[in-house]
Amino acid sequence: MLTVIVVIHLVIVMSMVGLVLIQRSEGGGLGMGGGTGGFLSSRGTANVLTRSTAMLAAAFFVTSLALSILAGWDRRPRSILQNTGAPTQQTAPGAPAPLGGTGGGVLDTLRGAPAQPAAPAPTGPQVPQSR
Repeated sequence: MLTVIVVIHLVIVMSMVGLVLIQRSEGGGLGMGGGTGGFLSSRGTANVLTRSTAMLAAAFFVTSLALSILAGWDRRPRSILQNTGAPTQQTAPGAPAPLGGTGGGVLDTLRGAPAQPAAPAPTGPQVPQSR
């Protein structure tokens, strides 16, 4: 279904681009010739192209709405902090993390990580030694 609407959307877009490109500019720089007001005269053609462009623009709007609705149809809210591993057990708020590192969140994982050994504190100012 989504693929069909995308293909229709692309056909509409290409048709609309083509129609806009073949329309005459409002300034009338290229087609200043006169003529009677028939269907395919300069004025009649402009009306057909304008109406066709308006219909394609409406179809473009409808397919854009349909695509955005279909894209969000099965989207479910989820947390970026969810652990993708095994299911975790729930603890009360403020309770300490369970021992063994099988906690449920990122903070529990970080709490269970072994601490980095701290660098020894300098005992005094360092004096450069020459060899």
